[in-house]
Amino acid sequence: MTNNANGSRLDPWVQAYASRATSMRASEIRALFAVASRPEVVSLAGGMPFVEALDVEMFRGVVNSVLTKDSKTALQYGAGQGHVSLRESVLEVMRPTGMTAHPDDIVITAGSQMAIDLIVRVMCNPGDVILVESPSYVGALGVFRAYEADIRHVAMDEDGLNPTAMREMIAKVKAEGKQVKLLYTIPSFHNPAGITQPQQRRSEIVAIAEQENVLIIEDDPYALLSFDGVIHRPMAANEKERVVYCGSFSKIISAGLRIGWAVAPHALREKLVLANEAATLCPSNFTQMIVDEYLRTQDWLAQVATFRDIYKLRRDTLLSALDDHMPAGVKWTVPTGGFYSWLTLPPGFDATAMLPRAVTHLVAYVPGTGFFADGQGRSNLRLSFCYPPPERIVEGVKRLANVMSEEAELLKTFGVGGN
Repeated sequence: MTNNANGSRLDPWVQAYASRATSMRASEIRALFAVASRPEVVSLAGGMPFVEALDVEMFRGVVNSVLTKDSKTALQYGAGQGHVSLRESVLEVMRPTGMTAHPDDIVITAGSQMAIDLIVRVMCNPGDVILVESPSYVGALGVFRAYEADIRHVAMDEDGLNPTAMREMIAKVKAEGKQVKLLYTIPSFHNPAGITQPQQRRSEIVAIAEQENVLIIEDDPYALLSFDGVIHRPMAANEKERVVYCGSFSKIISAGLRIGWAVAPHALREKLVLANEAATLCPSNFTQMIVDEYLRTQDWLAQVATFRDIYKLRRDTLLSALDDHMPAGVKWTVPTGGFYSWLTLPPGFDATAMLPRAVTHLVAYVPGTGFFADGQGRSNLRLSFCYPPPERIVEGVKRLANVMSEEAELLKTFGVGGN
């Protein structure tokens, strides 16, 4: 390959890309997968559901039933809004949260990631301001970058997104002559922070959004994975015209099926259907019908309870191991559901710089910088407790603690922060 006027030796198309391509970059989590998948490495990085808890023979029966009952529909193109029977079943899945809707309000997507993409595609021009929590979900940040949005982080506290900080950021954006278009939030069992907004906080955030004419994207994939029996009422349950609700079957059935959904106000829903058709023509009829058959014929709530018990045990194991082994000065959140705990390291520590040493010690985590659009997060890291068995979690924390102890000694040697 040779250099040319429009490219380079490494990439002959570099000058031809759309401007939006320049803001696309690899996820720090995805980049870790090749290393973290090595059997000798304890991965506390990826948030993979523990699909081994599913009965594979049961699933084989569900698939066979779909093909036996209606293979012509399962293997054919479907509608851009999604299979109507599954949209009806989604209502039952949301019912424990207090979320109500009509099947016509729902758009089926290829995972909730696709729902987020469609919403931003419909709502945002390049340069439009999107507010996100500080930190925020790496997958959503990737979507916002791809559409060239102006991403602004809003501070969080122990109750999640801080309303005062939200008002201050909106005022700052206005002072720049701009208007906030969207707020993206994960109010329950936040990824990566592991914290949950109380109901009063949710009401405050919705009130601010209504006052400022901001549309809220409420991402709620962990809604049913509460460890204390409290299932939190979504914002969208009380305010359907101001909030687009995104749900997913990845965490409560199987990530590999790639089925999610959005509940949207009527006019926006119609745009999302058009955008969905433009992107995929239709989500997979086959996998939609598998999910629907599963929900209609199996005790899916019992399966969710099984997942919940597994994740609670692993959460407890992680927290106990952190108490036993972490060096002084390390802080972490105590999640009441979901998959993650968020660690804050002592002054001087750099989680990104420390990662290669951690991998050498055969433990993986996600550095905090992956959850920010502006370079923050070097003193933070995310630990995922959903996939490794308890004994591996303990071993992983021990290895990580050893890495941090070595790092503390290096910082002392060079006279930088530390303990």
